[in-house]
Amino acid sequence: MPHHTDLIAALAIGLTLAFFGGLLATRLRLPPLVGYLLAGIVVGPFTPGFVADAAIAAQLSEIGVMLLMFGVGLHFSISDLLAVRRIAVPGALLRIVMITVLSTVVSQWWGWTVGQGIILGLALSVASTVVLLRALEERGTLDTSNGKIAVGWLVVEDLVMVLALVMLPALAPLLGSNEGGPLDLGALGIALLLTLGKMILFVAVMMIVGRRLIPWVLARVARIGSRELFTLAVLGTALGIAYAAGALFDVSFALGAFLAGVVASESKFSQQVAEDALPFQDAFAVLFFVSVGMLFNPAILLQAPLLVLAIALIIIVAKTLVAFFTMRVLKASFSTALTVAISLAQIGEFSFILATLGRDLDLLSAQGQNLILAGAIVSIIVNPFLFRLIPIIEAWQQRRVPQTVVQDLTQGGLSGLSQHAVLVGYGRVGRLILQTLQENHVPFVVIESDERRIEELRTLKLLVVYGDAARAEVLSRAGIREAGVVIIATPDGPQSQLILEQVREMNPTVHVTARTHDEHTQQALRNLGANDVLYGEYELGLAMGNYVLAALRSPAVSAAPPSQKQPAS
Repeated sequence: MPHHTDLIAALAIGLTLAFFGGLLATRLRLPPLVGYLLAGIVVGPFTPGFVADAAIAAQLSEIGVMLLMFGVGLHFSISDLLAVRRIAVPGALLRIVMITVLSTVVSQWWGWTVGQGIILGLALSVASTVVLLRALEERGTLDTSNGKIAVGWLVVEDLVMVLALVMLPALAPLLGSNEGGPLDLGALGIALLLTLGKMILFVAVMMIVGRRLIPWVLARVARIGSRELFTLAVLGTALGIAYAAGALFDVSFALGAFLAGVVASESKFSQQVAEDALPFQDAFAVLFFVSVGMLFNPAILLQAPLLVLAIALIIIVAKTLVAFFTMRVLKASFSTALTVAISLAQIGEFSFILATLGRDLDLLSAQGQNLILAGAIVSIIVNPFLFRLIPIIEAWQQRRVPQTVVQDLTQGGLSGLSQHAVLVGYGRVGRLILQTLQENHVPFVVIESDERRIEELRTLKLLVVYGDAARAEVLSRAGIREAGVVIIATPDGPQSQLILEQVREMNPTVHVTARTHDEHTQQALRNLGANDVLYGEYELGLAMGNYVLAALRSPAVSAAPPSQKQPAS
């Protein structure tokens, strides 16, 4: 093959094999990312057949990293992070520290240096953005409180890893000080201060100049009306700023792309920016995972199976347990702690980036990099199966903990209630419904599984049953057979369907009102027998239309001068 076709070959063969690998993984109910990694293994130097140019693949993967980080910055929301800061911030920081310490200690038994153990620990402590978001979207839990905590936790981890990518080159002499000549602490301190100074200067330039200039440029380009020029402006912003960060400020391309996304998100065209960047981000992210697969030597599975098993146990078991117990200490409910812990029980993009940087800085051996890649593949494959364990574990926990009425104002318990309302879920929507029921003196019982909300309801002296409303015994304690109406206020689509099935089995005639975020779940709930299914955007559109009609009929609008009235249609 002529040398000048290496780039074409890398793109064509890499994307084609990634497509078939992703398709096969999807058929096997695995994340497509597994297929992309396997495609990289196929075209890598450790398997027979075609071998892609590693140098070209590495550069293409660098573009993938830039666009991935641009996307992370574009969706980074300080307000969302602040909303879950009580759990996400201390939880993420504590888990990073504990997993890094655990990995460092374990690696000492293998004869590794402390520097290698720290790189390993950092790589194993951070979860995959792609895997987590896809898993939450597939289960319809991205917009739930559990989903927001998981995403907030992930954002904190990502921010720590971005900082680690910037600091590691300066700290490399200290982490690898057992090799080479004596360590010059003075030179190390100067290098560290210089790196921090450059990073702070770059962040200041982006926050002061960039957050004004970039939205202004995007707005001007948008007014031209050319879709292709706007797309070029988006790509130029992402890649140009990332390159400038490395060339002018000597900081990582990842940090440059991340901050470019953060400042671009402040533009009123941020949604359009995300839509235009997404196809390129997806394509080059695929090439990134393919290039990572090329680095993996499958022989590690035979050469060091016990080390691979140890890495997998740290990712799947240790990370899950640390996250779970940390969240329980921070007063999260059992269900929230379990869901978030399992969501984060895998590793991905940042782990690969850290492993590659560790190799470049001679802080990680080839074996260490292969172990990280093997752990990523194993954890990503196992993660969907862990999600299937959540209902089983919750059911066991609810059998262990008595599902009794927490507060009962009547001497006879719930036996005296009939034609009452059963409210499932005491979130933002549930609170508003509860206020309406109270104002109209409608008797009701709340079913809730979040222990913090249970405590709040207890202080309000309200009837509440703790447990999963999809379970017959929980519904029975809420008096479902005597109820006049059931309100399913939980935003979790699959959970709402399970609840409705159980409600209809126990009381076929009760009136059921439910909520949903999408038309697919709306139709599914109707098919299961819900009387009313309120679809948020649809109801909002109807309400706004009614407000507009009321405004147009008001005397103030009718008396307005003709020039201010809408022309007749």
